[in-house]
Amino acid sequence: MLCGFRVASCLLCLFCGAMATQAVAGEVSGCLIEPNQTVGLGSPVTGVLEEVAVRRADRVTKGQVVARIESRVEKAASELARFKSAQTGPTSMAESKIAFSRKKFERRKVMAEEKVMSAQASDDAEAELRVAQAELKVAQENRQIAGLEYRQQKGLLDLRTLRSPFSGVVVEQAAYPGEVVEPGKGVILKLAELDPLRIQVVLHKGAFGKVTPQMQVEILPEIPANGRYTARVRSVDRLIDAASGTFVVILELPNPDLRIPAGVTCKARFPDSVIPSKTRPVKP
Repeated sequence: MLCGFRVASCLLCLFCGAMATQAVAGEVSGCLIEPNQTVGLGSPVTGVLEEVAVRRADRVTKGQVVARIESRVEKAASELARFKSAQTGPTSMAESKIAFSRKKFERRKVMAEEKVMSAQASDDAEAELRVAQAELKVAQENRQIAGLEYRQQKGLLDLRTLRSPFSGVVVEQAAYPGEVVEPGKGVILKLAELDPLRIQVVLHKGAFGKVTPQMQVEILPEIPANGRYTARVRSVDRLIDAASGTFVVILELPNPDLRIPAGVTCKARFPDSVIPSKTRPVKP
């Protein structure tokens, strides 16, 4: 197994070296067009897959619902929590009780000051008022708790609705309605972001320091034929591979109409400041 790993490493070094030699010999460098990102959407909860709203090759937008997991119980729990959070009866009853207890206490206090009623009766009315105020506070706190429970139940319900994290294309459907899905066990859909595209270019170390972010690079993709596009440098590796003497440059290519497919090779023409024109081959 170790021997196989060494053979694979050697082949990778030879490949990188060949691409780097091409980059030094002329302005055209070999490159590979890839999706900007590819993600596999799995289920965060265990349940029965109820619906898959998209199919392979469909375009999706960011936030679009792409699949749903059966959620009748969660919907009922969420609706119950919403009803509890909207209840105003206990609060209104406590407020009415406070108003009545306050009037009762004020009357008995005056009567106690005029010696018409005992001080104990006034104290009892004051205690009744404080209990009513405490009941109002409890009612308000219960309503706040009900609101938090509703947010919790709604969050659990939202976990059963899968949305696209970006605008892109469906590249694979691995699960179908009726199947049981679980967290960490396979994906339901695989999505790829194709606008912008990510282009990887391997350059010889002689070009290190000459490639800067936002530099414009002409791209000639394999498909469509004779197409010419302009990409920008997104990042430059700060580490040079010692075995091949190369480093990787990542380009970003806008692809709003998705005319350029991912997974194809391309050629990149860098400015003369990176690869001087005197090194250009006679024949393209």
